[in-house]
Amino acid sequence: MTASSRQWSVVSKNVGCCALSAMLFALSSIAHAQQAKKVPRIGFLVPGSSPFATPLVDAFRQGLRELGWVEGHNITVDYRWAEARPDRLSDLAMELVRFKVDVIVTAGDPATRAAQEATKTIPIVMATSSSPVEQGLAAELARPGGNVTGLSGLVRELNAKRLELLKTAVPLLKRVAVLSYPSSGSARVLKELETPARALEVKLQSLEVRGPDDLSSAFGAATRKGAEALIPLRDTVILGQQTEIARLSAKHRLASIFDNSEFVAAGGLMSYGANIADQYRRAATYVDKILKGAKPADLPIEQAMKFELVINLKTAKQIGLTIPQSVLYRADRVIK
Repeated sequence: MTASSRQWSVVSKNVGCCALSAMLFALSSIAHAQQAKKVPRIGFLVPGSSPFATPLVDAFRQGLRELGWVEGHNITVDYRWAEARPDRLSDLAMELVRFKVDVIVTAGDPATRAAQEATKTIPIVMATSSSPVEQGLAAELARPGGNVTGLSGLVRELNAKRLELLKTAVPLLKRVAVLSYPSSGSARVLKELETPARALEVKLQSLEVRGPDDLSSAFGAATRKGAEALIPLRDTVILGQQTEIARLSAKHRLASIFDNSEFVAAGGLMSYGANIADQYRRAATYVDKILKGAKPADLPIEQAMKFELVINLKTAKQIGLTIPQSVLYRADRVIK
């Protein structure tokens, strides 16, 4: 082989190596770009309607941003609203499963149960739950097991406290209507309320509603039987009708108390319970841990940390009620 031929061979090899390197680099860049495009997908299942849930969803988004997750940038959230129709939750949960979301965030026990029935593998984060162990959603708070974890709002545990607050706000209170969707859970709550009701010398009246069309007649029955106050129990139907429940309570001059401040913002008299917005914000920490590899079975279910008493003085005036100063002093927020 001549010197020129050898030189040409070396040049050809170098060119070939450069071409191969360029091709491998291009393929690596394409693979990297494709991998970079894989954005985590979150499913969000809400029993109510979007206008009601917006402040809570905003709190969840805030929590995500604090952890570096920006919706539409490095994370995607698919929202599904049941519009206060419990029968829609199962189909919506299955839809999220078909989308192959990485995590499902749920609002309340019915939504969590629907998600749990739809999948045993996709992690589920409860933004709020009344009693996850008793509801069969988790084995225990410390080690939930399965694919469900999140936060508990101690909703049921505080019902007796709400009854006590009603009695303090209305000292001559004798009869309280308890508004609920008929279920074994609401039956247990009513039974649990009997002991504190006797201690406060208050009689309870059960009002069951299966849908929005039952509300007007239920309030009429409460008035006819002499109810002076109202406790709505948390349920999908009740949550979706907070504005109407607040309106009817004012119309029938019933002192009302619920478990979250959205009810007071809608025109209800009082609320006492966990700061729900704070729980939605904290739910983002669970999503963050799961996306980084944590297993829901190993993430303890946290209980509520912030509680608040909120009072609407405009509603009090509307129903002709003067809230004692002792109650106002205890309030975390007063709407005037």
